[in-house]
Amino acid sequence: MKQDENNRESAAYGRDEIITKGVSLLTGEPKTAIKAMAWPIFVAMFLLTMYNIVDAIWVAGIGSDALAAIGFVTPLFLIVIGFGNGLGAGVTSVISRRIGSKDKRGADSAAIHSMILALVLSVLFTLLLVPLAEPVLIILGAGDVIGLTLAYGHVIFLGTVFFMFTNISYAILRAEGDTKRTMYAMAVSAVLNVVLDPIFIYYFGMGIAGAAVATILSVAVVSLIIMYWFFRKRDTYIRFSWKDFSPDFGIVKNILSVGIPASLEFVIMSALMIILNGMLVIVGGTDSVAVYSTGWRVVMFALIPLIAIATSLVAVAGAAYGGRFYSKMNESYYYSLKLGFIISAFTAVLTWIFAPQIALIFTYSGESAHLAPTIVAFLQTMCFFYLFVPPGMMSGSIFQAVGKGMNSLVIHLFRNLFFIAVFAWIFGFVLDLGETGIWWGIVAGDIAGGIFGYLWASLYLRIILKYEDKSPAVDTV
Repeated sequence: MKQDENNRESAAYGRDEIITKGVSLLTGEPKTAIKAMAWPIFVAMFLLTMYNIVDAIWVAGIGSDALAAIGFVTPLFLIVIGFGNGLGAGVTSVISRRIGSKDKRGADSAAIHSMILALVLSVLFTLLLVPLAEPVLIILGAGDVIGLTLAYGHVIFLGTVFFMFTNISYAILRAEGDTKRTMYAMAVSAVLNVVLDPIFIYYFGMGIAGAAVATILSVAVVSLIIMYWFFRKRDTYIRFSWKDFSPDFGIVKNILSVGIPASLEFVIMSALMIILNGMLVIVGGTDSVAVYSTGWRVVMFALIPLIAIATSLVAVAGAAYGGRFYSKMNESYYYSLKLGFIISAFTAVLTWIFAPQIALIFTYSGESAHLAPTIVAFLQTMCFFYLFVPPGMMSGSIFQAVGKGMNSLVIHLFRNLFFIAVFAWIFGFVLDLGETGIWWGIVAGDIAGGIFGYLWASLYLRIILKYEDKSPAVDTV
């Protein structure tokens, strides 16, 4: 079977078409592709997380008001980033499917459409966020620090085009199997921002506005590097040939059919956090929220390897789907589950053992020391949460890979709002288990959501496997 697949793939490419190492990896053995693509994404996300921590440390030197100001801007900024990431998932899905089906011209056209779409959305976000920043931020509670908030927010919002451009560029590179370049670009951005922060904040005396300028400049420099790769060096598989370009709203529709639902997943996650915060305030006051928000940062940090695998799965399974190699899709899905479970189990064991040491990082001061035992208990409860994240996460990715963004959104919706939120309410209030009950409700909802996603995805794969080697393809782009 594998030899037949390789023969089909080799025959499908024209003699004059240059196949990059990334595309060869993407369309090759699924296990190898996922492992090779996931680790650069993990490194890039790790560096980005560390950069955010260091960035907060530099800003903290200005004062608590500056930290608060950034905190008020963050929700609006996350809307832009969330939409960029969601749109990126759509771009990766569409381009990888066209690469898998050996439609080079279609892949190039999809990339051009995605760049135009990113530019249009950047202009819209900028025109909305810059003039409306002050009234919206005041509504969010930034009245006491509105001056600092606007000094930071206006600069950040004016740089929306750079954030959107880099997100879409990373998605294009992932779609052609080149995750190492995304790692290099994100590493340059992270390191550059850490270096520029103290220069603009303190040396030039710009304060919190300097932090925003440093962030924008770091992303702008990376944008120039990416433009060099795409338009000057031109050694990527995707080529931007404007002379052959013609608008195709079908491509835009395919990108948005995954991109919009993926963006809404970020909104759902924010809604869940608001709901859980409200429950925790009722049962335990602000200390309960502090424990949850602090512990959840650790959880999100621990999920980085799983997110990297899931992101790789979109491209690998998308290429397999485009080429109608459904057995490769099946193999990539179950391998991602296996790898994700192994990592989750390892993470759970480490978290259980080192929970006291992890809690100490956030409770070293006298004001927060009393939270340490509760944070330890929360982290050890979340050890059971980790084990059922892979089924839900990988199932969402497999549906994004084939262009079924709404299926992924439904899995996310059920897992977060119908399962986690409901179980948290039942355990916390109906069973009267209070704060601890809400934690176990999160775990129970995660288990239910993981099982739901797995059953749906595995059923879909069993059905689609029946169409292997048949024509036409099922639900093609």
